[in-house]
Amino acid sequence: MQRVTVPGGAVTAVLILLQMAATPARADTMEAALLRAYQNNPQLNAQRATVRATDENVPQALSGYRPKVAVTASGGAQYTNQLAIGSTGRKLEDGPQSPHAVGVTVTQTLFNGNQTANKTRAAESQVSGAREGLRLMEQSVLLAAATIYMDYLRDAAILEVQRNNTRVLEVTLKQTRDRYSAGLVTPTDVAQSEAQLAAGRSQEFAAEATLTTTRANFRRIIGTEPAQLAPGSPVDRYLPATLQGAIALSLAENPNVTAAMFGIDVGFLNVKVNEGALFPSVTLQASAQKSWQQTITSIKLSSAAAAAQVSVPIYQGGAEYSLIRQSKETLERQRLNLEQVRDQARADLVTAWGQLLAGKAQVASAQAQVTASEIALLGTRKEATVGQRTVLDVLNAQQALVNARVALVTAEHDRVVASYAVLNTIGRLSPQVLRLATPVYDPGVHYHQVRDNWFGVRTPDGR
Repeated sequence: MQRVTVPGGAVTAVLILLQMAATPARADTMEAALLRAYQNNPQLNAQRATVRATDENVPQALSGYRPKVAVTASGGAQYTNQLAIGSTGRKLEDGPQSPHAVGVTVTQTLFNGNQTANKTRAAESQVSGAREGLRLMEQSVLLAAATIYMDYLRDAAILEVQRNNTRVLEVTLKQTRDRYSAGLVTPTDVAQSEAQLAAGRSQEFAAEATLTTTRANFRRIIGTEPAQLAPGSPVDRYLPATLQGAIALSLAENPNVTAAMFGIDVGFLNVKVNEGALFPSVTLQASAQKSWQQTITSIKLSSAAAAAQVSVPIYQGGAEYSLIRQSKETLERQRLNLEQVRDQARADLVTAWGQLLAGKAQVASAQAQVTASEIALLGTRKEATVGQRTVLDVLNAQQALVNARVALVTAEHDRVVASYAVLNTIGRLSPQVLRLATPVYDPGVHYHQVRDNWFGVRTPDGR
């Protein structure tokens, strides 16, 4: 008869770890990791800078309402030889002069086919679209942070499972060799134990490599090295109760959808801007100039003038008509793009919702699989002690338990990540909804700081 005994405590030592319980003291939490990613992620900070740059489109458009002032100055030297005929006869005047002059010109546009007004509204819509792009980036970064957090928990747990499996297989091989020396098992049993141990070590090395990669990505996304991580939990409490409710929120609040809506506004206003080129334009210009020694007989001269100018475009080569047609086609493309974005948002939501439901079922199934595999392993060992099972049967049962625990870890990971994915697709994966203890970046602050600036080259933060 073949008898194999393996310590049962070693087999079940990592069950608590696999279930992501037993939080270590002063452990890092999911909320803290999300907070750091929100504050420090360079990709997110770059997108914030992009929004601030887009804010400047509004004062640039508003400049069309403001006067343009130019100061001119000139100076130089000249020589004049002038023959003048007066009442007393001819008189020859010549000599050097140093003519110089200063002047100022003020130009104010009174009407330009409403181009300035439409450019301003288009710039404001661009700002709104950029803010939705920032919200999209915020959600993407928070989802990536939550995913990598759970990836690290999963991969660390899987590595511990494989390490424990290697220890158990080492004990099994030692006992098998002892029984072979006693003549209780065959060389085949020893070879099977050795092969299983080699496979277990290979799986352990692969798990170590995976964890190393995950650690590097954790540092890239969150900004710090992972240490002791507390268990992650789903965010189902922030989700709608039904799929239809989630779809309605996604079509209304998903940042991809809202950004596409603002894109339509920009396209429509660009059509109006280009149509404005067909309207007359009215400008008012005032100038004043003072000059000295422009001629031999003119020592000093002052002048001032003001005039209104009306320009009516008749034909300018046809480029303005082409721009209007082109902008109309661009507008139509934006409208079609909105429909495509809505369809994609709905598909993403339904997919994430299905993964969430599947994740819940997989966790329950994996837990049942682990329980059944533990019972099967224990029974196989007992049967092996009375010769009803072989060493290979025990090894297979051990591997089945390892696979079940890996499946449980993976299912727990997928369950949590899927809940964050659903929150992302409906457009509510934000620090406000998650109640992160951090000041929320408000793009409106910079916008109002620069919107009505008439001059200045420094940014509001002093650069």
